Amino acid sequence: MRVIIIEDEQLTAKKLVGLLKELTPDAVVMGILQSVSESIEWFGNNLMPDLIFMDIHLADNLSFSIFESVEITCPIIFTTAYDEYALKAFEVNSIDYLLKPVSRTSLQRALDKLKRFSAVYQPQETAELIKKVADTILQRTTSYKSSLLVSVRDKLIPIKVSSIAYIYLEDKNAIAIQYDGTKSRIGGLLDDLMKQLDPTMFYRANRQFIVSKAAITDITTWFSNRMIVNLNVSVPERIIVSRTNVQELKKWLTE
Repeated sequence: MRVIIIEDEQLTAKKLVGLLKELTPDAVVMGILQSVSESIEWFGNNLMPDLIFMDIHLADNLSFSIFESVEITCPIIFTTAYDEYALKAFEVNSIDYLLKPVSRTSLQRALDKLKRFSAVYQPQETAELIKKVADTILQRTTSYKSSLLVSVRDKLIPIKVSSIAYIYLEDKNAIAIQYDGTKSRIGGLLDDLMKQLDPTMFYRANRQFIVSKAAITDITTWFSNRMIVNLNVSVPERIIVSRTNVQELKKWLTE
């Protein structure tokens, strides 16, 4: 099986390649493409693969714009950070997806589904479904930032919002912590940052922290009916949600 991975996060791509080799030994990764422009160029010069793994948010645009220039005739499995509206769009239109960070179990599920439906795969029908998904996601994401600028020494560098596990205040500076542990300073107040972030993906836990829903492993009770938010990455201190905001947090987690 010939596979193409369209993904601009190197760690995610590397993990996906490793899991593929483990679960599907006959899979041959023909290339890892990191942008819309690189993908369009590759498809213009190579035969169509048997399967594509495609991240939604790429550095230069949403990956859906690839379809404006390339007719994709093979199955696609999308990869995405948690987004309630994106996932609903995929589920309603029967398009398969992997939720980041990609796990062995979720990849096996996607590959099993691919085997079941490969005999009845219809490229034209899939293209129409993908367009519906793209329209739904574009309507939802246009008002929120997909990237933020962070300060690294004397430079400003864009990082993808989907790579951020949490943002916290350190000496009055907003600091973004990515899933790979990278720590970067962001200009602005937490109040202003929350206005730029999709509220279905990020939550203002308290005065010090903004947390990503995808980074939350669980919440535990604390003194005086408060809750502690536990993440899948290291934090400098406990993330405590006040008693008055506990119900709001629980509702947000289940939306």
